[in-house]
Amino acid sequence: IYPLSKGGVSGTVVDAKLVFSVALKCNASSIVIAHNHPSGNLKPSEADLRLTKKLKEAGNYLDVKVLDHIILSREGYYSFADESQM
Repeated sequence: IYPLSKGGVSGTVVDAKLVFSVALKCNASSIVIAHNHPSGNLKPSEADLRLTKKLKEAGNYLDVKVLDHIILSREGYYSFADESQM
């Protein structure tokens, strides 16, 4: 587990270079990314969808597979893999 970004109430910045620098330093062959939605809304935002696509594409170039992107809240979780969005 690596805490990459800490944001405000409405968003945060995720730098793909930092995500994969950690993965590569750990010699990871795959990763799972996760973040929370303090609002409790588990529906992925447009930014969540763009980030998932961007990280998945970057991982393909680096041979580091992005297995899942999980959104967590007090209400439960949303898994991009479970919803066939990976």
